[in-house]
Order: sequence, then C-alpha cells, then structure tokens
Amino acid sequence: MTTNKQRAIIATAGLALFGGLAAGGITDTTHTPTPTPTVQQTTSTTPTTQALMPTGEPTNQTSFTPTAEQKANAEQIIQTGEQMNLPPRAQVIAVATSLQETHLNNYGHLGDTNDHDSLGLFQQRPSSGWGSPDQLTDPDYASHAFYTQLKDVPGYDTMPLTDAAQTVQVSAYPHAYAKWEKMAADLVNQHHTK
Repeated sequence: MTTNKQRAIIATAGLALFGGLAAGGITDTTHTPTPTPTVQQTTSTTPTTQALMPTGEPTNQTSFTPTAEQKANAEQIIQTGEQMNLPPRAQVIAVATSLQETHLNNYGHLGDTNDHDSLGLFQQRPSSGWGSPDQLTDPDYASHAFYTQLKDVPGYDTMPLTDAAQTVQVSAYPHAYAKWEKMAADLVNQHHTK
C-alpha cells in the first residue's frame, strides 16, 4: 500500500524529470514564440450577395422607387440593426418586413382603415405588447423591438426570409414578405456601399 508520503515523492520525482526534459530543449532564454497568423480582413464593409440572401436570389419580386422619407425610414431600420451588431441578413429581413407592412411608411393610427391597433413601420400592435403608440411610431424603437424578437428566432439568418419575418410578425399573409427580399437587399447594400 502506497502512503501519502510515497505518493508525494513519486509526484515530485515525476515533475523533476518532466521539468528537466522540458528545460533541456531550450537553449535560448530570449526566444519569443512565433505569432499565430491572423486572417486578413477586408476593408470593404459591402456585404456579399450570399450574406444578404443566403437562400439565393428570389423570383417574383416587387419593387418601387422610394421617396426620401421612405429611404430615411429604411436607413433608420438598417442603422438600428448595425447598432445592435446584427448581420446584414437581419437588416434585409427587417427592411423587407417594413416594405410589406407599410412600404416603409411610419403610420400612426389610420382611423377606420387601421388594421386593429397596428402602428409604425412594422404595424406592431400595442395590444399585443409591442409598446405604446408613441413608442411604436418611433422608428428606432419599432426597429429595435422587431430585431429583439428576430434575434430569438433560431436560424433566422439562414432560413427563408418569409419564415423569419412571419415568426416575428405572425401575419395573416405569411408568404407576402418574400416578394420584397431583393428590394430590401438592394437598400441594405446601398447603405453599406456609401
């Protein structure tokens, strides 16, 4: 039976042997390790088509020429995504969602033509817990609220856009978001190439 004292002697001898072997190979005490090569990053911030539309370029697309106000709303959506450190794909999903919901218009209450109590760029509803009417008509708040829900969707950045948008929005027309993907990708790309 080995005693604790014998174990300590064996362990010390092992460390001495290991230390001697390790030290025997070093002759230059000023040696510095070779730095690990780093991956060269490109200086361009322009996202690739794959980053914008990972499921490929869609068919049956719709587009229009946005007004200055609509462009400014798209910019706000994109900038909020950047501030939240979300990838360009998230920005495409958010812009496409707003294109479907409001054509990038920041609507307040529309009276009798209002869809329930839907408001803002994404037609989010105060009664569904998205925020107050004042919050939902603030483009930064509304965008942040959308992205907060989107980033909790597992695999949102690789799934079809309409599936990701629908998971967040729970729309009565779940496939309608898909037709805006190319226009949204173009707006996000234009933002990143400025």
